Amino acid sequence: MSQFDLFGSPEDPKSPPAGQVGKGASSPDTGKPRRAARGTPGAAPHDPSLVALGAALPAQVLLGTSSWSFPGWRGIVWDDDYSDAKLSRQGLTAYAAHPVLRCVGIDRSFYSPLSIAEYQKYAEQVPRDFRFLVKAPSLVTDAVVRGEKGEGVSENPCFLDARIAAEQFVTPCLAGLGPNAGVLVFQVSPLPFTLLRDVPALIDRLDAFFAALPPLPGAAGGGGPGPCYALEIRDGALLTPRLMRMLGQHGVRYCLGLHARMPSAERQAAALALLDEAGAGPLVVRWSLHSGHRYEQAKAKYAPFDKIVDPDPATRDVIAALAGHYARAGHPVFVIVNNKAEGSSPLSCQALAEAITR
Repeated sequence: MSQFDLFGSPEDPKSPPAGQVGKGASSPDTGKPRRAARGTPGAAPHDPSLVALGAALPAQVLLGTSSWSFPGWRGIVWDDDYSDAKLSRQGLTAYAAHPVLRCVGIDRSFYSPLSIAEYQKYAEQVPRDFRFLVKAPSLVTDAVVRGEKGEGVSENPCFLDARIAAEQFVTPCLAGLGPNAGVLVFQVSPLPFTLLRDVPALIDRLDAFFAALPPLPGAAGGGGPGPCYALEIRDGALLTPRLMRMLGQHGVRYCLGLHARMPSAERQAAALALLDEAGAGPLVVRWSLHSGHRYEQAKAKYAPFDKIVDPDPATRDVIAALAGHYARAGHPVFVIVNNKAEGSSPLSCQALAEAITR
């Protein structure tokens, strides 16, 4: 993965309305590859119906994509062809101009901690009411040290180390993003059997971890919600009432991780309802992968991410219903969609907005 592939996703061409095929990455006149445009990335023209859709979407509903550095979004998000490197550095202003994209996921931080200056460069490109969902470094969320192919090599001594999490993630993230910090997500990677065979003990470790994290600031002036912590898991065995009670005690939100490894959206929503018995809060959803595919399979099938390839209306409807429920109750809603959910995350967000406002 290159240093500019911020979220582990490839590139893309372009598209109009949800589900429609956009133009490819070659010139319609010559069939030859287009040259990347020079200058700062600009926003694609927005159809009046898309502008109206953004205006109709409740203010507390923040939809966004997992990364933004995809050239294939030409005509959907970007006005021209730009390299992924240019988009990763300078594309957020154009991204934030899209009528329904009000947040974005930073996955780059999962692979290596970011500095205050790096977070600041992101925040400087977006309006004050825009929000970032940021993944904590795997340094503290993966129980094993992994090799180049993802295989477990050894036990990770930094797993669930709250001091390291605070110093290398929470503090620089909040200092750099300021009021644009939205959700700080601790995505616990797939766990080894040695830990899963004693789920109560593992939940106790998570309990101690969240208890030791620094408290988060409240909402700052300028509109929008203050930051919150969230936990995402990749092992269904952890999805228990005990886990929900523990999260409720610390005010940590459960992030619905829609992924082939996890139970259905409906089952995770039922677990979330149990968490809300301790007091409801923001809805946090990461729609990462189409249920019928593995990561690499979806990546190969959906690139260049310029159209919806495999519509998943059932999952979309569950997310839309949850978003509407939380928004009506006055709670912030954060939904991050990956290109590998349906084929093109901006178009999935548009379809979600249509379902929410229907």
